[in-house]
Amino acid sequence: MPEIAPKKSSRYISKDIESLLNQATSHQVWSSWQLALFRIAFIFFALLVVPVKWEWYQRFFSGKTLFEFLSPLTGVRPDLITIQSESGRWGIASYATWGIALLIAVAGASIWTFLARKSRRTEYNTLYYWIVALARYRIAIGIIAFGFLKTFPMQMPYPSLANLNTGFGDYTAYKLYWQSVGVVTWYEIFLGYVEVVGGFLMFFRGTAALGAVINAGVLYNIAHANHAYDGGVHVYSAYFVLLSLFVLAYYAPNIWKLLIKEQDVIPQNYAPQPQKKWQRLVLLGFKYSLIFVFVVVLGYIRYDMHYNQGRLKEPVKPGLTGAKGYYHVTAFKVNGQEIPYSPLDTVRWQDAIFEKYSTFVFKVNKPVNIDLANGVPQTKDVDRTYEFAGEGGGRRFFYYDADTVKHILYLQDKNTGTRRNGEGRESRRTEQVKEKPRTKLVWHYSQPSESRFIISGLNEKKDSIYVVLDRIDRNYALEISRGVQ
Repeated sequence: MPEIAPKKSSRYISKDIESLLNQATSHQVWSSWQLALFRIAFIFFALLVVPVKWEWYQRFFSGKTLFEFLSPLTGVRPDLITIQSESGRWGIASYATWGIALLIAVAGASIWTFLARKSRRTEYNTLYYWIVALARYRIAIGIIAFGFLKTFPMQMPYPSLANLNTGFGDYTAYKLYWQSVGVVTWYEIFLGYVEVVGGFLMFFRGTAALGAVINAGVLYNIAHANHAYDGGVHVYSAYFVLLSLFVLAYYAPNIWKLLIKEQDVIPQNYAPQPQKKWQRLVLLGFKYSLIFVFVVVLGYIRYDMHYNQGRLKEPVKPGLTGAKGYYHVTAFKVNGQEIPYSPLDTVRWQDAIFEKYSTFVFKVNKPVNIDLANGVPQTKDVDRTYEFAGEGGGRRFFYYDADTVKHILYLQDKNTGTRRNGEGRESRRTEQVKEKPRTKLVWHYSQPSESRFIISGLNEKKDSIYVVLDRIDRNYALEISRGVQ
């Protein structure tokens, strides 16, 4: 009887097919223009993904907590050159790093081509695979970290009472955009989930094309919105769009055949196969360790920072009981002299606000520095600046501690002190501008009725003030629509 060959399991058959496809792909001959274009792309994207500044490595190795170790990895940005100008901050010059990287890539590719002029190499399948894999993983960890800021809604808080009473023209454009998202909390959470899912798909070759489409679409929307509203993260979001399109180009020939030419497609994308079992185990272990750290561990850290550690953008310490509201300034005296109301007066308050948390706000016809950062989450209420970031109009914001027995308010001016210019994200060191020391005031208060507060004390110029505040009940259409009382 003839000897019957044992049947192979489907797992081994699929491995054989994958091996044959890899062999077929690896023997394809690239044209000279493909070789030249790849050399440029390889150097260009390597410069965009791999940190080139020593300061990054100093920050990376100096981390004392797991979050401080992961943050440089998730937030690394190509930063070959910074142009100090309006265009360098908001416009086309802010993309100067991309231009420098491209020039370096063209020069490097020219040298590479000259050195390889006698080489018999006809393709760069292995290098192409690894540079795409590097781009995929960079997108994955960056977008997932980006998404967690929205999934646990800490990036765009709901507008405060002072924000609801600020004139439209007193806002910077980006603050208007951020608050338009912040008023719809579940939409912000949904955006976060989309980014986390899009990043997760990039960890796997089989879903990378779908992930690239999702990420390119979502981040393009963020990029052009930041261009329109001067949000400051247009380059960073466009960076992920560029990387996503690069990854998508790897799968584009098959997608073109399937969707446009309507032809049957058997994917023939090259993937190097480890020859030894221990090599496969090491690669798989590394891959799934990254997934666990950046999806599960980082997700828990963000959750813990938001809900347990109180790393927030808005204050949380409760304010004076029954004080929350918008107040009309009924009387205002300086050194015993009554000052009548005038919208042009630079001393008299125009209105005042007690937030639900320990922030007191008053408006005066006097310019204040506009904080252009987006409010980095902080652990202390006095350091949380989002409530006045991107806002002008003469509003002064004070953190206060209240002694309810002696009826004393201990205030600290939040508009002064150390402030941040720039994007203000945790993942990137921002320029810090040292201003004068934080102003501290001590005021006495009384509450003759539920709707009236009387404040007396010294202002920052050591002049005595006496202020009568009467609360005005206002109905805010936004809160009515949300069912907020």
